[in-house]
Amino acid sequence: QVQLVESGGGLVQAGGSLRLSCAPSGRTFRSNVMGWFRQASGKEREFVAAITWSDGRTWYADSVKDRFTISRDNAKNTGSLQMNSLESEDTAVYYCAAAPFLSSRTTDYVYWGQGTQVTVSS
Repeated sequence: QVQLVESGGGLVQAGGSLRLSCAPSGRTFRSNVMGWFRQASGKEREFVAAITWSDGRTWYADSVKDRFTISRDNAKNTGSLQMNSLESEDTAVYYCAAAPFLSSRTTDYVYWGQGTQVTVSS
């Protein structure tokens, strides 16, 4: 069973930064794409960013473009989401996920982490 584990969430003031990480636990695993999604209380899960492991192509939601940076470390088999200029609207549970191709749709992602809470205070 493949499991993804997120880390790095927490409480930060508006304008601050956080860095989330994602790594698989259990057996060695790597999909073609790593994605980040978030779900605020009472709202649907939404796409944040995605990256291909092979050539580092990225895709961002408009709401985070120019503030968030997704990256991957092939040697360590880990992915990260650097979040700068955080706003209260960024408060949510953040999930990393794995997909066979680049996509922004939750239904295309096969494996998911348990999520990590990010809270931005204004």
